[in-house]
Amino acid sequence: MSALLEGIAELMDSGGFVMPWLVLANLALWYALGERFWLLRPSAITEAARTTRGLSTPELRREALDPTYRQLGRHVVLIGTLTAMAPLAGLLGTVTGMIETFDGLATMSLHSGSGGIAGGISAALVSTQMGLAVAIPGLIAGRMLNRRAERMHGQLDALVVP
Repeated sequence: MSALLEGIAELMDSGGFVMPWLVLANLALWYALGERFWLLRPSAITEAARTTRGLSTPELRREALDPTYRQLGRHVVLIGTLTAMAPLAGLLGTVTGMIETFDGLATMSLHSGSGGIAGGISAALVSTQMGLAVAIPGLIAGRMLNRRAERMHGQLDALVVP
């Protein structure tokens, strides 16, 4: 366990100042995706059908299903924002690392305390990699959940007007 924590600390240090944000964004993204996955489980339609059983008018059924309809859109904006911002944060880390690299070249300090040229390039690549590692799976999972939500929306509509 301590080796894992040391590895995470080393990764955080090697990627520059954007890494803490990217790690937090990754945690928030996967929390939101996990909760959205749970809310969009197939049994949610069965539960919704039970709540509408015995209700005579479409208005009453629609009102009974309102909480379920609202759950279909939960965390969509957060997931979209985090998947859009992660590559931009990685790019910010890339630019910062390259500035450090060119500063090292300008002063000819190939072995500066911050790692010099190699340290700047390394920080640039690590932050870019982390930004993409956060965004790509989040984008794929978010799109899959959006498609599932659209299907469930249609199923709920069918419960309102049988």
